[in-house]
Amino acid sequence: MRRVAVLGSGAVGEALANGFLKHGYEVMRGSRQPAKLHDWKAQAGPHASVGTFGDAARYGEIVVLAVKGTAAQAVVELCGAAQLAGKTVIDATNPIADAAPANGVIHFFTTLDESLMERLQRQAPDAYFVKAFSSVGNALMVNPQLRNGPPTMFICGNHAAAKAEVKAILDQFGWETADMGGVEAARAIEPLCILWCIPGFLENSWTHAFKLLKS
Repeated sequence: MRRVAVLGSGAVGEALANGFLKHGYEVMRGSRQPAKLHDWKAQAGPHASVGTFGDAARYGEIVVLAVKGTAAQAVVELCGAAQLAGKTVIDATNPIADAAPANGVIHFFTTLDESLMERLQRQAPDAYFVKAFSSVGNALMVNPQLRNGPPTMFICGNHAAAKAEVKAILDQFGWETADMGGVEAARAIEPLCILWCIPGFLENSWTHAFKLLKS
C-alpha cells in the first residue's frame, strides 16, 4: 500500500482521505490539533491514522494539501520544506479571501499574474506540486456520477512524473485529466473555483463539474 498524507481537517480533507482509503491507500490526516480527527479515525478503519502536519508530511509518500487557501503557506511551513522535498504534493487549495461573495462571486487574495500554487512552489522548491481537485466541490471529488460521463480535472505542475502520478490517481477517482502545463497555469485553473461557486451561491446548485470537449 502506498502512504498518503492528507493535510487538513475540513470537508475536502475528509472526502479525499476517504477516497484514498476506498482505493486501497494508507492515509494519515494531518492537523494542527490531531485530536479533533479522533471521530474520523475511529470509523475510517485500520489503514487510517492522524497526526500533526509535520507527522503527516514525514509519513506520506504522496501529500495532499487540502486546507483553506489563507492557511496554505503556514501549513507548508509547519510541514517543513525538507519533509516535502522529492514528493508529489497535490495542491487542492484556492486563494479564497475572507470577504463575502459579491453577487455570487467569491474574492481571491491573488491576482491573475500570480497563483497561490506558485507561492507554495517557491516556498518548497524541491517539492513536486500538482494542482488538482481545486475546481469542484468535495461531494464530487471521488468517483463522481454525472449524466454526461466523467468530468474533466484540470491539472498543472512543473514535474512530469508527478503529474503522471496524479493522473493515475484521477483515473482511479473517476476523472478525465487535462494537463495544462507548468505551474503558471494555476493562474487560470484556480479561478475556475470562482466560476464553479457562482451557481451554488445564486441557485444553491453545487452538484456540477467542468468538462473539456475536443473535436
